[in-house]
Amino acid sequence: MAQQPHLLHARSIVKSFGPTNVLKGFDLSIAPGEVHAFLGGNGAGKSTFIKIISGQHERDSGTLEFDGREMGASSASPVDSGMIAVVNQELALLPHLSVAENIAMPRLHRAMRTYSERTSKAVAIEALSLIDPHFARESVGRLVGHLTLHERQLVEIARSLGSGARLLLLDEPTANLTAAETARLFAVLRKLIADTQLAVLFVSHRMREIRQIADVCTIIRDGKTAVDRVPLSDITDREIVEFMGQSVAPDERGDSGAGEGIHLNADSEPSSEETAVHAEAITIRHDDIEVEVGPGSIIGLAGAPTGPAALIEALTGLAMRTAWDIRRNGTTIRYRCPSAAARAGVGYISGDRANKGILATLPIIDNLMAARRIVERRSVARSEELVHGASLLHALKIRAGSLWDLPSTLSGGTQQKILVARWLALKPKLLILEEPTRGVDIRTKREIYTLIRKLAAQGTAVVWWSTEYVELVELCDTVLAFDLSGRPTGVLHHPEVDETNLANATGMAA
Repeated sequence: MAQQPHLLHARSIVKSFGPTNVLKGFDLSIAPGEVHAFLGGNGAGKSTFIKIISGQHERDSGTLEFDGREMGASSASPVDSGMIAVVNQELALLPHLSVAENIAMPRLHRAMRTYSERTSKAVAIEALSLIDPHFARESVGRLVGHLTLHERQLVEIARSLGSGARLLLLDEPTANLTAAETARLFAVLRKLIADTQLAVLFVSHRMREIRQIADVCTIIRDGKTAVDRVPLSDITDREIVEFMGQSVAPDERGDSGAGEGIHLNADSEPSSEETAVHAEAITIRHDDIEVEVGPGSIIGLAGAPTGPAALIEALTGLAMRTAWDIRRNGTTIRYRCPSAAARAGVGYISGDRANKGILATLPIIDNLMAARRIVERRSVARSEELVHGASLLHALKIRAGSLWDLPSTLSGGTQQKILVARWLALKPKLLILEEPTRGVDIRTKREIYTLIRKLAAQGTAVVWWSTEYVELVELCDTVLAFDLSGRPTGVLHHPEVDETNLANATGMAA
């Protein structure tokens, strides 16, 4: 049988940002009717390559062909004509427009084409119904800026699935989806591929999902092709990790050495009064469900996003009204705003890195010191911050040209480590993490696990929300489970914390 011609063919792609060489002669080819897994560690060049294909960046050199035609500045872009659709890791929706407008507007390729609200709503409902029919019916008129990260992910995916594109670029599309939504997305992709010979470039760090959906893989390492179009049936998970340059022992529990040498709370020793306060446990209760969050404990949250999100809002001062009763020593705790919660020792790391985490227009040093400045009620930078910031970068193995560089010069996984670093020296009484390993590679995940375990070992109580059950099983001795409607269903304790029991308690597949 003759080999099917490639729909996209990239050869010797080179891209630099100033002195930083990101792509160093990278090759990749995608055929119609296949799901092509695009694998590599954070900072390897995956997102840069996708942005080159989608027209967000220009390559410095190399050739890029789509359907046999050269893609370049002098020719019409397949993205502009709707032949290529992309779901970026950092979602590219317009918050001031409705869900219907965000989904329908990209289809208006012709100039002066009339916009129809009725048609747009119909298009949006049809596209969203591929993934979540209930959400489709109730969301089309809502502003995107009012949606949760989870809901925005659904909108972004639906916009691409309903675009009629021949090539779909999916950069961590399942990072904010439940297991049921991921399964439905994969079913839709398989149908589109069978019906239209759609080609899919799929980026994920979740090996189980890669095995479920992808046919072949290409691995990028340090901007170069390490593995080119190898069938996934011919390569093991261990080999994939090794080709990525991220070997991790199978029995390793996260002790990667990340954070060695960091002296948490180094500025001063806590007073006996502060130590006593820190040692107090917090009790959270909803009807007959009760969980004690004690010093050094790591409590997991599992289930559909509605339930964990409501609890997190109550714990961080984001919710003015809540069904949760949160107490310390019998006294109700309720913060009027997130900054008040932070000053009371409650740290929060959002899973929405782009909109609620990284301060994109401020340099790395300001991002590192953001939480400290809120707690200390100041906005003026001090000279010692530069010394402390440099020590954090060194201890966390973060490669940055300068503390004054913007976070956009760092990979998504490295940006996530910046968010964790904000709280290290503050040693919060309670640290709440919302999908903290979203879109990060195996090594970075392990480093984040290590950092959180060290904080817990020094007395910080941790609440960890994750849609990856395997992560909760590894990290947590206690997990609070929520059903599909967002109501807590029960508390699981070690050794009953496993993927099967979590699936049963939440009504969601592992």
